[in-house]
Amino acid sequence: MGDVLAGFHAVWEFESDSVLIRYERGIRTPKLFQALGERRVPLSAVEGVTLTPGRRGTVVLRLLPRPGADPLMEAAAGQLKEGSDPYRLVLPAERETLAEYYADELKGLLTESGSGPAERFLVPAPEAPLQFKAYDAKASFDGTAVQFRWSWTGASSAKWKAGDQSFAVADLGGVEWRSPEVFEGYLRLLGRSADPAAAGQPDQDPAAVVFGLGYGPVHESLPFAAAVLAAVRTRGPVPVAPAASRRDPAEIAERIRHLGELHRAGLVTDEEFSSKKAELLAEL
Repeated sequence: MGDVLAGFHAVWEFESDSVLIRYERGIRTPKLFQALGERRVPLSAVEGVTLTPGRRGTVVLRLLPRPGADPLMEAAAGQLKEGSDPYRLVLPAERETLAEYYADELKGLLTESGSGPAERFLVPAPEAPLQFKAYDAKASFDGTAVQFRWSWTGASSAKWKAGDQSFAVADLGGVEWRSPEVFEGYLRLLGRSADPAAAGQPDQDPAAVVFGLGYGPVHESLPFAAAVLAAVRTRGPVPVAPAASRRDPAEIAERIRHLGELHRAGLVTDEEFSSKKAELLAEL
């Protein structure tokens, strides 16, 4: 197809085998969308398309992901509010005819992509490293292990006695996320043979961190949970985004000063001096 459809908070780019969703940035855009940035959704991960009336003179084009195809939706387990659904594109009502055209085109392509539960995740997981601040701990995930560092102001005595925790992906069997937008939200890591029904209270469980007002927001804790879940399901590390390399400005200034001394002494040519100085400035 190769066409683009722009709606509120997102732009969908249609290809023959996928839909690339680019989320806008702005104060009115849901924070989860901003955190996701963009997502490429293979049509093999989609089982249906709907077009329905929206609120206040809008229509809503929505992809229906297959169960088990998207780690984000699996971790969310139906807890996302409608406005934070990353598979919805809200459009002005006057663009309904255009939206209907794309919906029909997608439906035609989906007949070849399969349906029913997916055997593996088909939509890429959020990239590690990831971290967020819960009420009782700082949680971090580097792609291979999850770390919980307890907060002295929020952690229970049971967690302090257990000490800071580290969980290797290979030792985990799943993730349980309860939205911070409901009462008693939390993120719990499940062992490979753990029974979620037998787990204790999250505030007493060293394998769980609890949320609270301003702690563990959806746009931070849900991508975190999805990344861990994807790593657990594949029994390996998720892709790690390259860390930005930034040097200490004082160190750069000192190296440039030293380079200038070599240049003045005739040990570095004009061309070498200019080239190396540009490289050092680029590291800031």
